[in-house]
Amino acid sequence: MDIEGGVTGNINDAMAAGVEEAAVICPFMTPAYQASRSCKKELSYADTREVVVVPLMVTDNWEASEWLGLVTAGLLWVDFRNAEENEEQFDLCVRSLEEEIMFNVGHLLDTEEAPKEEVDQPEPAKPRLKAKPGRGFRHAHTKLYIQESSEQITEPAEDSRGSVELSETPGDHSYWEEIKVTGCKYYRNAVTGRYLGFDSSRDELHSEPRPSEAGEWLLLVDQTDQSHRRAVVIKNKQSGRFLAVRDGSFTGLASHNQDCRWYLE
Repeated sequence: MDIEGGVTGNINDAMAAGVEEAAVICPFMTPAYQASRSCKKELSYADTREVVVVPLMVTDNWEASEWLGLVTAGLLWVDFRNAEENEEQFDLCVRSLEEEIMFNVGHLLDTEEAPKEEVDQPEPAKPRLKAKPGRGFRHAHTKLYIQESSEQITEPAEDSRGSVELSETPGDHSYWEEIKVTGCKYYRNAVTGRYLGFDSSRDELHSEPRPSEAGEWLLLVDQTDQSHRRAVVIKNKQSGRFLAVRDGSFTGLASHNQDCRWYLE
């Protein structure tokens, strides 16, 4: 924040340098931010340079529009709307932001500390952030994870479908790499490399060897959740159905409710 004149000299040069040296940019989205010419320049420049943007929402009952809505369209924002309620809520918000940053650019920030040659007294190990292998999806109500079945064919046919199941515990097959494309995302299993797909005619979730229209997804913030646990809803773009769990099985719903709530882990 340049409240106290921290940006000196040519403001355009200073903003450009900041964008060019950043691994990630986190705009605090408010009506005032959207109305700022300098903020528009800075974030638009970041978008042009394809710098990773992780937005923070801090305003109730407001949605970004105009240039800000365009730049942040399809991005998963972190909920900071109730961050000032108490210290615990603030810590939860910061933890959510940290996890989202590490998911997006952890490979750029995760560094090993050089070992010390001489240590007089042992020091406790410092916790170090780890880049996540992919997104884990845990159903809010049943606490079950989306997991590709480990019992896959060793060399499946090109058009074969794999099984996707609900698991009580997260395993290696529970992580899905996010691949961003125009207007949607693909989710590729971090172990098998197969893509998450949905068959609306069978109301069935499956995995497939390559991306297709059935595997185009929209990941949206669930604004009704107040837990600050990165609650999302997952919408299949082709069918328009929201991924839910009912009676212990996957299903697609025409409109989302609590059965469609997932936590990112």
